[in-house]
Amino acid sequence: MLTFTALGPFQAWAGGASLDLGGQRQRAVLARLLVAGGRAVPVTTLIDELWPGRPPAQALSTVQGYVSRLRRALEPGRAPREEAAVLVSAAPGYALRATVEQVDAWRFEGLVRSDGDPAAVWAAMDAALGLWRGPALAEFADLTWAVTEAGRLEELRLVAVERRADAGLALGRATALVPDLEAHASAYPLREEAWRLLALALYRTGRQGDALGALRRARKVWRDELGLDLTSGLRRLEGDMLAQRLEEPAAPPTPGSRGVAPLRVLVADDQALVRAGLRTVLGDEDGLEPAGEAADGEEAIAAVRASRPDVVLLDIQMPRLDGLAAARRILAEDRPPKVIVMTTFGSDENLYAALRAGVSGFVLKTSPPEQLVAAIRAAAAGDALIDPAVTTRLIAGFAGTPDPAGPPGLAGLSDDRIDVLKLVARGLTNQQIARTLCLPEPAVADEVGALLAHLGLLDRAQLVVTAYESGLVTPGSAM
Repeated sequence: MLTFTALGPFQAWAGGASLDLGGQRQRAVLARLLVAGGRAVPVTTLIDELWPGRPPAQALSTVQGYVSRLRRALEPGRAPREEAAVLVSAAPGYALRATVEQVDAWRFEGLVRSDGDPAAVWAAMDAALGLWRGPALAEFADLTWAVTEAGRLEELRLVAVERRADAGLALGRATALVPDLEAHASAYPLREEAWRLLALALYRTGRQGDALGALRRARKVWRDELGLDLTSGLRRLEGDMLAQRLEEPAAPPTPGSRGVAPLRVLVADDQALVRAGLRTVLGDEDGLEPAGEAADGEEAIAAVRASRPDVVLLDIQMPRLDGLAAARRILAEDRPPKVIVMTTFGSDENLYAALRAGVSGFVLKTSPPEQLVAAIRAAAAGDALIDPAVTTRLIAGFAGTPDPAGPPGLAGLSDDRIDVLKLVARGLTNQQIARTLCLPEPAVADEVGALLAHLGLLDRAQLVVTAYESGLVTPGSAM
């Protein structure tokens, strides 16, 4: 099937092969017809827009020659006198005849404008953003019509990002959305919806202080850039947060509610009161269930072998065998569970060593229940999580300090794989990396798996540590 891509480098494809569309102006003729959405574009308009202000004397014949060569490229099997079926004559000019499924920009727009329940909107926006390889029509940036269309498509992309996030919040996916929304609000600080969604996502993960902080950042940017205060909508949101009047979204479907086995969580902590509190949290949460308890590292190892939990919440400091040593032994087992280290403040050296060992991350014991639950779900899904309260201090303190027992250097990794490692170190998800590198998401997952295998590592968090220790990335760098 013949297809056209405009959300990135402009190309036409047939049978998986890219077609030769000729030089820049010849390609621009086809791109302009695509932008017209199937409507006819007069020849005089094509001439004026291809040569703004200064068309050559032979402009008409030149355009006709472009169209003739494009027709041969698009329909190589067409007989000499057979009427064209793709790039057609349509008085007083030409038109592109294609279906929505053949043109990525047309599909993209239809998906962004589609509606439905939150699950349907999430799927549609995800599909739309998966088409984006932008910036759109960048090779025609010297032509006014292309700049205008590229701006329109970019605005639709931002709408898709925000509609996807809004649907994700309704589906209870706030934790996974926070990194995307932080990047979105930073990149587009004058968009009200970006700040609203970021503040809501932070609030719903139990980070009320960070949510209010996001709105304070928005207020400062708007005052500095526009001389304005927040909109009434953002001020109302801020007031609702301060008064704790926000309604929680309906609980999303959980693994247990769909006939899927709940996540089994083992708690290891030497304080009986902490274990009791976590047992209550797990028992009250749909889709999670306690898988046992341990009061020291040795008991934790034995309990893991006996109950085979999905996730272990492990105190970093315990008697007999501390959490760091226990984590190392648990993760050395065949098909180990995900391990999350719990700490009150803890030794930075121990926390960093735990990340080196392959734990999925760490949380503070003082975190609210919803944040602990979100951490468990994130770890089980394969995400690395490091509490923002101590991340910066850890990285700044230990970056560039290699572990003698750590993985070998990065020699042998291709440039493409190095790029993936840098983005993992920034904390990007596979989906974000796919968009950044214009790759399919499954291909990114394969690359991350290959990195883990090449370096002999267990967990995504170890990739982050390796990137910093090797000097591949540094604290505060743009990477």
